[in-house]
Amino acid sequence: MPETRSPLRADARPSRAFGRRTLLSACAGLAAALLCAVGPASAQTYPTRPVTLVVPYAPGGASDALGRLVAKWLQEKLGQPFVVENRPGAGSAVGADFVARATPDGYTLLLATSTTLAINPALYKKLPYDPLTSFTPVGLVANVPFVLVANPSTGVKTLKDFVALAKAKPGTLTYGSAGNGSPQHLFMELLKTSTGIDVIHVPYKGSAPAMNDLVGGQISLMVSDLAPALGQIQAGKITPLGVTTAQRLPGLPDVPTLAEAGVAGYEATAWQGIVGPAGLPPDIVSALSAQLRAFVADPATAEAFARIGLQPISDTPSEFAAYIRTEIGKWGPVVRATGATAD
Repeated sequence: MPETRSPLRADARPSRAFGRRTLLSACAGLAAALLCAVGPASAQTYPTRPVTLVVPYAPGGASDALGRLVAKWLQEKLGQPFVVENRPGAGSAVGADFVARATPDGYTLLLATSTTLAINPALYKKLPYDPLTSFTPVGLVANVPFVLVANPSTGVKTLKDFVALAKAKPGTLTYGSAGNGSPQHLFMELLKTSTGIDVIHVPYKGSAPAMNDLVGGQISLMVSDLAPALGQIQAGKITPLGVTTAQRLPGLPDVPTLAEAGVAGYEATAWQGIVGPAGLPPDIVSALSAQLRAFVADPATAEAFARIGLQPISDTPSEFAAYIRTEIGKWGPVVRATGATAD
């Protein structure tokens, strides 16, 4: 900034009072300038060092793949490394707790899922974090669609067939899931409640072994995320009865939604979004939110999502916060009705 000089003659001597007033005025101006510079600094300069994106699941799955896509985008757009750190355990609670305890400076973020924020609060009696107060929502990025599938040996080809068979033989059909309290478990329990049927739950340690037993005929049915089911459907090894989303899926255009097939109002998807620790500065939230919305809107993202069985979804931080509350209210009663617990 160029030096400002007094218009007084070089040999003039200002009074002592004038000097003090000038000094005080200059200090006040400098303080104001510094405050203006500090105010938006985090938005203008963030990030200035590597950012950790915690994925609370093991490497290799859809969540891990999504986390790396998000990290790659943010790294390219914001000019600093975004490093994915896998912290699996306790149905994503281990990774979530780690981020909840982190400094809220934008350098530790979490890929949070519907399990993390909407299901775990009812599933765990002693959850180490609060989904509503431990985090700052930044934005949703993906929906995970599911499909109800049956082994061909059941003879069912539609949801109507399945419901009729289940009511004719209550307590004899079996369905698999990725474990107690998993989306596969809860989505089927919601379907059971909606249709008044009685089928037996067989929990597995993950969706892959459940899908293997469905193909092999050891279980009758399964609500599966799309990615592992699609190839088996295309090979004719399992029969799709309906998708859990509000609209039909591009990968299965001839398969109706469960609502279209007769279960009015049925909609159930897992979802994934980005959150930070509670108290994340609003300007950093805004900067990250804008990039997430751009990421979701990019055509290359839609193509990448299709390959791993995801659907792009976007919202604002406030909309995400409201959605979390809605989902807790939706899934809490379903979890409690099943009696499932992870403690």
